[in-house]
Amino acid sequence: MTSLYSSIHPADSVNLSTRTHGAVFNLEYSPDGSVLTVACEQTEVLLFDPVSSKHIKTLSEAHEDCVNNIRFLDNRMFATCSDDTTIALWDLRKLNSKVCTLHGHTSWVKNIEYDTNTRLLVTSGFDGNVIIWDTNRCTEDGCPHKKFFHTRFLMRMRLTPDCSKMLISTSSGYLLILHELDLTKSLEVGSYPILRARRTASTSDMTSTSSDTRPSSSPCHNSDLGPLFEKHMSRSSQREGASPRNSLEVLTPEVPGERDRGNCITSLQLHPKGWATLLRCSSNTDDQEWTCVYEFQEGAPVRQVSPRCSLRLTHYIEEANVGRGYIKELCFSPDGRMIASPYAYGIRLLGFDSQCKELVDCLPKEAGTLQVIRSLYSHKDVVLTTKFSPTHCQIASGCLSGRVTLYQPKF
Repeated sequence: MTSLYSSIHPADSVNLSTRTHGAVFNLEYSPDGSVLTVACEQTEVLLFDPVSSKHIKTLSEAHEDCVNNIRFLDNRMFATCSDDTTIALWDLRKLNSKVCTLHGHTSWVKNIEYDTNTRLLVTSGFDGNVIIWDTNRCTEDGCPHKKFFHTRFLMRMRLTPDCSKMLISTSSGYLLILHELDLTKSLEVGSYPILRARRTASTSDMTSTSSDTRPSSSPCHNSDLGPLFEKHMSRSSQREGASPRNSLEVLTPEVPGERDRGNCITSLQLHPKGWATLLRCSSNTDDQEWTCVYEFQEGAPVRQVSPRCSLRLTHYIEEANVGRGYIKELCFSPDGRMIASPYAYGIRLLGFDSQCKELVDCLPKEAGTLQVIRSLYSHKDVVLTTKFSPTHCQIASGCLSGRVTLYQPKF
């Protein structure tokens, strides 16, 4: 693995940029790796053949504002979301028009998840809402939907690979985890048992993971999560016998160098095997930026409302902190051994150790530094997003000025 990834270079013949689409905010491959889609600042979605690097199609008016995220439902259907507050469904076999447009958010829609078991689409936006869409009953007029969850300062939302948990990151430094996830339940006050808020384990207090309180120096408060959270907290002591479905755990992840200051969790990804979560965090003063890996620690609860899963900081690395104010989307490789992270005008390939071993084979007793396997610079502007191909040894990156570059091994 080390030899393979160390041989990756920018492909000489690939230049996927155009003059009209603006910055590249997100990249997504189809599950079979045959199509690369590009979410662009100026309302466009670009489609390419990543093997031949040939342009397939430009959806010039995919939305009425910035396109933020793309998610494939299968090898032919995909969804896009936008600052125009809508989600659009598309079919690769008929790209001249949308399958349908979904309306329900009241502010910018930032990311999309999909539960393949229930065929429920899950979206989140800056209105603080997580909305569930039933694609099983989709028509030209849209899909039935419901508001599933709400919190203030929502940044990103992800589902674990087995869809047993939902993670939500916030700009106020909180990480929310919904355990024993059941997307079919309607949102009702009191339907989410609260697991007590706490700070994740740090390198200096790995053995004290059951602390119930957060350091007083943290600038985040329970009220940051909204009145629904406060109602839950006031009732949490009464819910000893509550159902464990959709139980909410509230964490403030430990970030190196940020113990006395708040941080904003701007990017959130999950290990493909569900072992860990990957965060990109920036300080509230925007003078530091970190990539951090947190291991999920499963365990039987001491009591019904006690946390069943905490996060332990295992690896981290400081980033270049170039392009302040822009979110940088990082990702795991399909096998989970490697991280591709935007770094100034390029990307860095990071490993848990220098030999690209599995995370479970190199878990440190105390948090350690991620190893830089390869640094690749091929852009003339700040890189905002990266993505591994699910089927080929290939990586894509997109930057602020609109260029997309593919990287592949060169022997």
